[in-house]
Amino acid sequence: FLGVMPAYSAADDALTTKLVTFYEHKKDSSVPSHQATVLLFDPRNGSLKAVLDGSVITAKRTAAVSAIATKLLMPAFAEVLCILGAGVQAYSHYDIFMELFTFKEVRIWNRTKENAVKFANSVNGPVQVCSSAQEAVTGADVIITVTMATTPILFGDWVKPGAHINAVGASRPDWRELDDELMKNSVLFVDSREAALTESGDVILSGAEIFAELGEVLKGTKPALPEKTTVFKSLGMAVEDTIAAKFVYDSWSAGN
Repeated sequence: FLGVMPAYSAADDALTTKLVTFYEHKKDSSVPSHQATVLLFDPRNGSLKAVLDGSVITAKRTAAVSAIATKLLMPAFAEVLCILGAGVQAYSHYDIFMELFTFKEVRIWNRTKENAVKFANSVNGPVQVCSSAQEAVTGADVIITVTMATTPILFGDWVKPGAHINAVGASRPDWRELDDELMKNSVLFVDSREAALTESGDVILSGAEIFAELGEVLKGTKPALPEKTTVFKSLGMAVEDTIAAKFVYDSWSAGN
């Protein structure tokens, strides 16, 4: 697949497009399944100002948005973090979650256990490798799903009431990470209603009702409800790449 994600923000005086290649069944595991490049333009005349590593920007901006959602939606006393998946997004989420939150325990599960072990050995901090997704999830306060799953790997009857889930994988209308029970018995937040209703298999196939966009919570027009079991379905938005690219470019221009 080749995805094109253009966006313009007048408020930030930023114009970009991101080009993403995605190989679903690749044979060469040394090359990431997703690769991306961000082009930053001058909004006044359209001239190209910079070419940026979109893979780094995608990994970091996605984790940053999950962190914002978690800050708003997680239970008051969150001690256990669970990550399902051990790819690029697992690393970027771990980094920012360790920077912003104070979890007493971090667990990881991955379908290929050796990748979970590699993850645990390469990050700065103790991570418990779990032999099953259920073991990793049981009792967790915050759960992050960053997998390539096409059928559910997280089930509602495993999830602690009041937990918060960041669902980042399953970005196609026929793919799932979360089962119907979890989707229907949680308060569902999304980054974009429009995108979720056309791209997210978890939302479309479960028929779950979207309670709010994350932006509505940030603006104060919808409540966060951290006392409930909450799901944030993250698909990614082009404007997130735009703001991140402008931030990187401005820092570089300033000599930082």
